Amino acid sequence: QVHLVETGGGLVQPGGSLRLACTVSGRTGRDYAMGWFRQVPGKEREFVVAMSMNGARRAYADPVKGRFTISKDNAKNTVYLQMDSLKPEDTAVYYCVSSRGNPILSTLRKVETYGYWGQGTQVTVSS
Repeated sequence: QVHLVETGGGLVQPGGSLRLACTVSGRTGRDYAMGWFRQVPGKEREFVVAMSMNGARRAYADPVKGRFTISKDNAKNTVYLQMDSLKPEDTAVYYCVSSRGNPILSTLRKVETYGYWGQGTQVTVSS
């Protein structure tokens, strides 16, 4: 059974940085994608970033380009989300996701691509 565990959320001032980590268990090989969505109360889940675990594809949402970076450590089955220059509008619950199959680039941003979700971690950007 696939299981995702997220760590690293918290409170940070505007302009600050945080790093989230997500470790996956129950998967084999590298033919799947992992990434992050976020959600604020009253709104739908929003795509943030995703990458294929074989490194072939990567996608970022426009609001986070140039500020957020996704990376992976295959040996640890972990993906990281480095978030820099954080803004109050980045405040949300961040969910780690993993796809069932090996999605193409055009589907990396779609919520229906991901069959596995973590429990979510709160990120609050406030002074």
